[in-house]
Amino acid sequence: MRPAHPTEQAVGMEHYVTDTAGVGGRLREDDDHFRVRERERFDTQPVDAGTDAYPYLVVRATLSGWDTNDFAGRLSDALGVSRERINWAGTKDKYAVTTQLFSIYGADPADLPEVRGADIEVVGRAGRSLEFGDLAGNEFELVVSDPERPDAATEITDELHAFGGLEDDDNAADSADVSVGVPNFFGQQRFGSRRPVTHEVGLEIVRGDWAGAVMAYLGNPTDAEPESTQEARTFVEETRDWQEALERFPNRLRYERSLCHGLAEVDGDPEPEDYRAALERLPSNLQRLFVHAAQSYAFNLMLSERLERGLPFDEPVAGDVACFADTDAPAGLELPDTDRLQRVTDRRVRSVRRHCERGRAFVTAPLVGTETELADGEQGEIERAVLDDLNLEPADFDLPGEFYSAGTRRAILVRTGLTLETDPLTLSFALPKGSYATVLLREYLKVDPVDLG
Repeated sequence: MRPAHPTEQAVGMEHYVTDTAGVGGRLREDDDHFRVRERERFDTQPVDAGTDAYPYLVVRATLSGWDTNDFAGRLSDALGVSRERINWAGTKDKYAVTTQLFSIYGADPADLPEVRGADIEVVGRAGRSLEFGDLAGNEFELVVSDPERPDAATEITDELHAFGGLEDDDNAADSADVSVGVPNFFGQQRFGSRRPVTHEVGLEIVRGDWAGAVMAYLGNPTDAEPESTQEARTFVEETRDWQEALERFPNRLRYERSLCHGLAEVDGDPEPEDYRAALERLPSNLQRLFVHAAQSYAFNLMLSERLERGLPFDEPVAGDVACFADTDAPAGLELPDTDRLQRVTDRRVRSVRRHCERGRAFVTAPLVGTETELADGEQGEIERAVLDDLNLEPADFDLPGEFYSAGTRRAILVRTGLTLETDPLTLSFALPKGSYATVLLREYLKVDPVDLG
């Protein structure tokens, strides 16, 4: 186990589980070096189905140079509809070639625009919108550019094969096609790759400090940003002159400008409810993301502490909470069903361990919310200690509107079949929904997260 990069440690990923030095290099030299395609799990009707019963048009978009939020905004502008009418199952990155579904309320195929960098295919109609999680997972094909030690990839693969509890797997670890496992951390993108602050915003929201949440988003300049942006953030931190800050933030930072605009309209000094109202001007999915990022940060800290204590990830110990596998998952994809939970008592350890060995069950940790019940035993100690350190408890997530979260649990280990090619160094694999490709790739490259994209 090696210490992680300091930027990763700042979002709760304290370690690499592999000891081998990384291959180095970087991801996303070109967009087509990072390809992602959804494993779809959403039923549709033919496109000529009646719009009364099926008012949502479903399209499949292959995007290059677009992140999901920006593309949805471009689509809503072109269609002349509210962005709230456009939904998707999973958020994808800008610097990639991505293929994913979108649902558009009230749209007609003839209305679809041509968008540069987007290939839009009509799939059909649906009676409801896509919702977050309406997919089984994602398939990835990733190229590592300019690796310094490409031969190290084989040794890292061997270590990840063992970490996943896969020593007895039928696929030999020296094969080009092998199964590997990594801690199911939330990747750097969850918090902001170049400016990881979304969890800080979320923590302030959960603690009820609405002004602190706004300032965490507007302030906190980082060296990764242009100098003019850093100056705008420093200015608003020092002055809280919302109107002048609005002039200083560039047009591309539309969420920062939206916050400033909302606060500039307030007569006098803003009250807590004014800061909350400013946050509620942001897209609903972004509001939810702030709280989700706070939950994700706590989750990462719990996994890091479990690693520190030497507790297994591939099998349970007494006190753990396990979930069972989704029996309808596509072939070759381990998909946890966190609606089916079981506490692992002393007498159940052996039976749950057998389920985990066969990919039928998974050890979990909480994404804390109002309905969270913490684990027992040593894992329960970890969960309570992390929440105490963050000054959080489940009841704190009883928040208004989009900020509310009941919580859930999440598998602590993610395993996948991996195809490794050496010229160029290319990794192909599939992950269940909610798991991050960069969490696997960080073990191979061991570089600054900026170079992971």
